[in-house]
Amino acid sequence: MIRTLSLAASLTIVSALALSGCAAAAGGTPTDKGAADEITLGYFANVTHAPALVGLEKGFIEDSLGDTKLTTETFDAGPAAIEALSAGAIDATFIGPSPAINTFIKSRGQSAVIVAGATTGGASLVVRDGIDSAADLTGATLATPQLGNTQDVALRAWLADEGFKTSIVGDGDVVITPTENADAFTLFKSGDIDGAWLPEPWASRFVVEGGAHVLVDEASLWPDGVFPTTVLLVNKQFLAEHPDTVTALLEAHVGSITWLNEHPADAASVINAVIEAETGKPVPAEVIDSALAKVTFAVDPAADTFPTLVDHAVTAGTGNKGELDGLFDFSLLNKVLADLDIEPVSSDGLGKE
Repeated sequence: MIRTLSLAASLTIVSALALSGCAAAAGGTPTDKGAADEITLGYFANVTHAPALVGLEKGFIEDSLGDTKLTTETFDAGPAAIEALSAGAIDATFIGPSPAINTFIKSRGQSAVIVAGATTGGASLVVRDGIDSAADLTGATLATPQLGNTQDVALRAWLADEGFKTSIVGDGDVVITPTENADAFTLFKSGDIDGAWLPEPWASRFVVEGGAHVLVDEASLWPDGVFPTTVLLVNKQFLAEHPDTVTALLEAHVGSITWLNEHPADAASVINAVIEAETGKPVPAEVIDSALAKVTFAVDPAADTFPTLVDHAVTAGTGNKGELDGLFDFSLLNKVLADLDIEPVSSDGLGKE
């Protein structure tokens, strides 16, 4: 059975270590120890994490892991998942690219590596009536899921391009208030915030249930509309010690994405079953259909976009310039894909293939 851990005590002790990007895997390369007895996997109850939700609900992950026990932990945003990964409380997580990049750079490549993509697309700036252009945002208060998460970085970088000054302490031409998605929705409906940059299904929920409208679809900011929203990140030491377990996880991951792309009519109900179990409330059909129309599920994380994501984090004031060589390790993924006669994934020169 899948169980959920309580992380409060361990994260309190190690939060400073985690936020500094220190790695559980610092030091030499450990020896392959065979299949792990247990793997703890993180994910978010979002449509952008649908490969994880389907893998859990359909049993793909547990079946593929065999005798390895699966434990799960849910998060609302990436920096909290990085804390858990750095603490050793989880071994792998589905996560946005910005926190993955941040921990990699801060740890000088020792903390974790991206082993697969999961989702591209599915993030937007949604705002109240009366805000129809960037110029209308002067003095506005906008929410993001968490300081330094992928949508937070995207918002701050976009505002900078539009000539606005922002601050990570909550002042500037536009005030950005990192807030959990459910709380941001409540604040928006009560008129306490003017909008938010969010992943799906929250962006669609603001529109359908909250009366917001889309000011910026992030896809409009990227060549061909392709930008990474979710990747699969694995603790580097766990990967070195248990490559067979990571391979099993990747086999399930490829199976989940294949299922999603082959069963679009069934995807909403399967995804919704996990979201309801996690949050206590299903996503309305109109919301989830809108959300699914804005995302693409693929094991290719669009590696060529990651240097730009680093630039965005520097502009936003939430990240630093750093070396990305080694950020990706697609060696196990590409073996899984080769066995299925699927084209390999490129690291764009930033890691193993």
